[in-house]
Parts: sequence; structure tokens; C-alpha cells
Amino acid sequence: MAMYRDHPDRIRALVQEDRVHRDLYLSEELFVLEQEHFFANTWTYLGHASQVPNAGDYLAQDIAGRPLLMVRQADGGIKVLFNRCAHKGTQLVSDRCGNTGKFFRCPYHAWTYKLDGSPLAIPIKSGYEGTRLKDCESGQGMTALTHVAVYRDFVFVRLADRGPAFEDYFGEALAAIDNLVDRSPEGKLTLAGGAMRNIIHCNWKMYLENINDTVHPLSTHESATRAANALWEGHAPDEPKPMAMEQILPFGAGYEFFDQMGGRVLPHGHSVLGTRFSIHSNYARLADYEEAMRAAHGETRASEILQRSPQNAVLFPSLSVKGSPLAIRVIRPLAANRTLVEAWAFRAAGAPDLLFERALGYNRLVFSPMSVVAHDDVHLFESIQKGLAAAGNEWVSLHRGHRPGEFDDAPAQDTNGTNELLMRNQFRAWAEFMTLRMGAAA
Repeated sequence: MAMYRDHPDRIRALVQEDRVHRDLYLSEELFVLEQEHFFANTWTYLGHASQVPNAGDYLAQDIAGRPLLMVRQADGGIKVLFNRCAHKGTQLVSDRCGNTGKFFRCPYHAWTYKLDGSPLAIPIKSGYEGTRLKDCESGQGMTALTHVAVYRDFVFVRLADRGPAFEDYFGEALAAIDNLVDRSPEGKLTLAGGAMRNIIHCNWKMYLENINDTVHPLSTHESATRAANALWEGHAPDEPKPMAMEQILPFGAGYEFFDQMGGRVLPHGHSVLGTRFSIHSNYARLADYEEAMRAAHGETRASEILQRSPQNAVLFPSLSVKGSPLAIRVIRPLAANRTLVEAWAFRAAGAPDLLFERALGYNRLVFSPMSVVAHDDVHLFESIQKGLAAAGNEWVSLHRGHRPGEFDDAPAQDTNGTNELLMRNQFRAWAEFMTLRMGAAA
């Protein structure tokens, strides 16, 4: 029996002001509805333009169960197509990425399409004379997505025909991408070094809310920070640190540090953690790089970029951005209890190689499934997924820092760094976009 389909009130009741129901993590039915509604109504990160630098380059990526292709066009533009032949539905490419040349060719019956998806040629063309092929969808070629936004080379899609416009949906949150891109004196980033992929047996929302959880590092990562402190013991506080030490030691900062770093919630689930400072604020300074930034952006803007090093900026629901280091995480839901997380590093044009090495090093140190940090988180995520299935309490607490009517003050507001307001904000947006026009055609 379907408990939630066509029952938006039941779905909204799962998200209360200060807690959420465990079904948000466990229910396969809700996950199916998320694929159908939530991920269709929101803007999802698809990929980066640097992944398709040349005409004919493509990136294949599933979004909410839909196989998509991001394709570089002959005129330099980017188009997003459904990865399916208009004839029988065969996926036109099976590799994750590559170059298709000047056209796509179906491996099943050899129908071909131009890079923009329009039909090019059909074998035994005479067999279709006098038929309705040209008048139906199959004769129009590959289906292109209507709602695609390329913002400073970050490519986002919205699957539903109706929904918020790109700028309206992200608003102030786009400043996190600006901060990332503008760390290049030339304003140009390139994804490099490959992706670090990790499939975790937990619900995607669990991982996403943890990105805004500053209370867990002190206990969850205690063994890693204790070992790092033991290795660094005896060194002067101002002594230059090896990169790994520079990146791991701040994880052991106390609750006061994380509380005072500050946070900001934005409409539609977006947020910034570390509005005052973060664990990334005290990386070694690079005089030549800072001079290049001042020359490129001016004194005021360069200072603003370099001094702003948030812990995490979340562009809900699929992207987490770290301006320093130059890294992103992409959250790809696979099932109610399975999530793919990709960690990527950027090379900034006009910046020293050390910045790229810092991004690669951080991803290996913190996000690799074999790292001294990520294995702690993965173990706990999977433990939570199992624990929530136990009988008894059906609710997950989000009470820390809650006050009644907190969202009545303003759609965007600042808070302390340990307040679970940042998580409550995500679930509030989940309920909004999950039930948006539920029961009506998308």
C-alpha cells in the first residue's frame, strides 16, 4: 500500500520544526517520489564545462534516474541531451566521458544525430517513406533539456518544465561559486586529478546534513587528531607545518572554535558554514599569489576573496563547495540507503601549483574512503542507517539551537556555527520542493 504517493500532507508532516521522521532516510517509496518530484523541481549540479573542452566531448551522468549527456557543441556552447536514441531508447554512449566526433551513432540500428541531438541519418531511409515518423517524437531526434544553466562553467539542470528560475533558486548562494572561481587571477578553473568516488550505504540526506555538523569532529575524528597532535608535539606554534598537518590539526579544535565560526542559512536549503573563519583560514600565505590576485581583482576584492574561507557552502541539494582548498563534493543519490559522493579538485589558472596540490591533498586526506577521516564518517553513516530501522523512537532530533518561529524572521539569517538551524533549513526545503505541485503534471 502506498503511504505517501498523492499525500503531500503526510510528506510535509515528516518534517517538523525541530525534528524529522526516520522515513526520510529509510523509505524506498519516498526515494522513488524524490526521483519523480524533488529532484525534478530543484536545480541539480550536472558537471563542469572543463570536463568537455572540445567539440564533440561529452559527459554522461544520471540525474534522478534519467541518463543525461552534457555535450560541447561545434560553436563552443554546451547542450544537455537525454542519453537515449529516439528510435528504441538505446543509450547512445556507455562510457562516462569521451569524444563522439561530429555526431552520435546508435550502437543498435545506427541512427545518427548531430551534436545538438537533431536527426542526421537513418539506415534504409526508404522504408520510412509514407509513414508518420517525421510527425512524431521519434523523428525529431534526441530530446534536449530545456532548463540548463551554465554559471561560471558550473552546469546545472532542472528536469521539470515548471519551477523556480536558476537565479531565483540559488540567489546569494552563487557567491560561493564566485569565491571559488575568483581564486584564479584569470577567473578560470579546470577540474583535474580525477574524481575520488565513494559509495556509502546511507541515505543522501544524512551525508548532506553532516556537511553542516560541526559538533561531530571532536568526537568522531578524535583518533586522527590525537595522532596528528602527538606527531606535531614539541614544535613551535608559529613553525611552518607540512601540508597534511596544516589540514588535519584544525579538526581537533574545540566546540567554542566551531561555534564561533558562524553560519548563514539561505532560502531553498542553501547555507554557508564558517562565515567568520574555518579550519581553512590559516593555511600558509603565498606572497606572489596574493600579489597576482590584487593585480587581477583590485585590493578590496582580492582581500575579500582570500579572507573568506568558509568551511562548506552547500548549494542544495547536490553540491558542496570549499573555496579554500579549491575542492567540491557532489552528492549523487542512488537509492534510499545508497549514496555516491564525488570529491573533485580544481586547478586555478594563473595560480601556483601549490593550490592544486593543497586541493588534491585535502581530498585524499579527508574524503578518500581509506583516509584517516572519511572512514570514521562512513562507519557512522552506515551505523545510523541500520540504527534508524530499529523499533522504538521514530524521530531524529534537530533541536540544538531551535526556537519557535525561527524562519519567520527572515529567509536568510546568520547564526552560530553549532546551531542545527542549517540542517533544519535543508529539511524545510526538502518538504517544500518534494510537494511542489505534487499531484499535478510537472
